[in-house]
Amino acid sequence: MEINLTRIDQDFHFEAKGAAGVAVNIDGASEIGGHNAGARPMELLLMGLGGCSAIDIILILKKQRQPLERFDIKVSAERQKVEEFNLFSNIHIHFILGGQLDEEKVSKAIALSLEKYCSVAAILYKTATITHSFELV
Repeated sequence: MEINLTRIDQDFHFEAKGAAGVAVNIDGASEIGGHNAGARPMELLLMGLGGCSAIDIILILKKQRQPLERFDIKVSAERQKVEEFNLFSNIHIHFILGGQLDEEKVSKAIALSLEKYCSVAAILYKTATITHSFELV
């Protein structure tokens, strides 16, 4: 896997591209001289966690023939200073799903994703406690 970052301005704004060539903007906070022109790197980790688990859950529910009509995810996290780093210590993912879904199948799909399939979760479990909840709407 390879990604490329290109600096856009003389401060902290970068454009990142992966294999698909889709651009993602990254920038620093205004407090350090950034311009809010992109996501912060730690936000991207949380977005990666949400996206990774979402892909797993959708694939599992499709195999179970569960008609998913709506899918939203809210990720919240707390950071803790460890030496010079501000690492995630607690992460909570709340899934909001809609459709004629079996609650047990949804619960199992989420657990399988976060405990077995999602590589991003496996990495983040090294420093953080990850909890989850869901609601069917």
